[in-house]
Amino acid sequence: MRRRAAGGEQPEPLAARRWRWLGLGLLAIAVGMRVNNALRYRTRLGFDAVENIQYIKLLLTSWQLPPPDTAWSTAHPPLFYYVSATAGRLLDLGGGKHLLLYAIPLMNSAAAIATALLAVALVRRVSPHDARRATLAWALLLFLPVAIYMSAMVNEEILAALLTSLVVMGAVWHTTHLPARPPRRPLLTAAGLGAVAGLGLLTKLSACLVVVAVATSWLVAGLRRGEWRAALTRVFVLCALAGLVGGWFYLRNLTQYGYLYPQDLSLHAVMFEMPPGERELLDYVRIPLATWTQPQLLHPDLLRSVWGGTYTTLWFDGHRHFLANSLAALQAGRVILVLALLPTLAFVVGLGRGFRRCLLEPDGPDCTMLLLVLFTLTGYVLFTFGNPWFATLKGSYLLGLSIPFAFYTSEVLASWSNGRRALSFVVWGILAALLLAVVVTFTIGPVFTKLDGPGLPWQSVAPAV
Repeated sequence: MRRRAAGGEQPEPLAARRWRWLGLGLLAIAVGMRVNNALRYRTRLGFDAVENIQYIKLLLTSWQLPPPDTAWSTAHPPLFYYVSATAGRLLDLGGGKHLLLYAIPLMNSAAAIATALLAVALVRRVSPHDARRATLAWALLLFLPVAIYMSAMVNEEILAALLTSLVVMGAVWHTTHLPARPPRRPLLTAAGLGAVAGLGLLTKLSACLVVVAVATSWLVAGLRRGEWRAALTRVFVLCALAGLVGGWFYLRNLTQYGYLYPQDLSLHAVMFEMPPGERELLDYVRIPLATWTQPQLLHPDLLRSVWGGTYTTLWFDGHRHFLANSLAALQAGRVILVLALLPTLAFVVGLGRGFRRCLLEPDGPDCTMLLLVLFTLTGYVLFTFGNPWFATLKGSYLLGLSIPFAFYTSEVLASWSNGRRALSFVVWGILAALLLAVVVTFTIGPVFTKLDGPGLPWQSVAPAV
């Protein structure tokens, strides 16, 4: 059946309406979870929450940017902290400054949902008639565990992911219809993307990766069309605006303190005591069974596994900053991490499909997204190798890949769930079970509540140095 449309418009298929209503239902659940978590999660248990709140309190008393070694978090790029302090001052006008620790998680939640909206918009532009795929992309980001628990924390990761996603969307939007052409006002587009990327740099240094990915894809497209001068001009404008908006913070560090980015400050010395204390090549190869059976990062079998540890923080709370370090949470993690193998495999398969398309049509959207995946994973490897502590294995560092993840994973899951009946039944069964497990586990209160201390007791584990 089709619903009649006014004005001679094409009627909407019944199946598409059902997918749309399912998407709205999933949004209602996701919003409810995040509001509940913002109100009930003990915010100070989050990653560096006490230190981040201290930075915000400094800005509530003075707008002056503090020196990097003033406190633990004052070495971080300042945008998130200024936004949070601005919210605090606005709340204070009505006598509600005490509500700030509820307001920040709610703002993070809105940013996470906005990121999911961007992913859905891109999927609908590429596959306008595939409501199934759009709904899958929607659900993948709304119910990604790392995005849920990071939304409840006083942390810059969600804002950084949103700004990165905005740059990705702006860069690939005009490439999604063949023949791919540059935007009508390419320099204006480049300037806008550069400004947003600059805000990303003021939130987290890793935003430079999206600048490099977009610039590289533009150069590839320019060389292919024989328009390398125009491509170079666009790249220059992109990088110049990113540097103008976000580079001043790093230049200030260099001129005043002698370094571009504060690294290994004395007040961070406690990090050097964390296990394992060193990394080797095998740490990037081994993925032990403990990834699914004992998903907490201090387990001896998991401690040295970079990708095993990262997987447990993407799809579960391997650090136990959101969930209690309990047997019940452990059992929930085992279920989720096994079920999550399906979307993880779908993402890998989707990257392969995107790579084949990129070889055939380098001007399409795949080039930018694949380069972002490549540069982000390479940066993550280098970062974890240079900072060989269990605390640096965080799935939240990969949230900048939200759009590529939703784009490629939804493509594959949509094809798998629309094929043979047996395969479709298995796929939908696993996804439904995963959704239910995530909702039950990551909704603070009804089943799980974090009452113990923040994180894992790492002091009991001696560094392997």
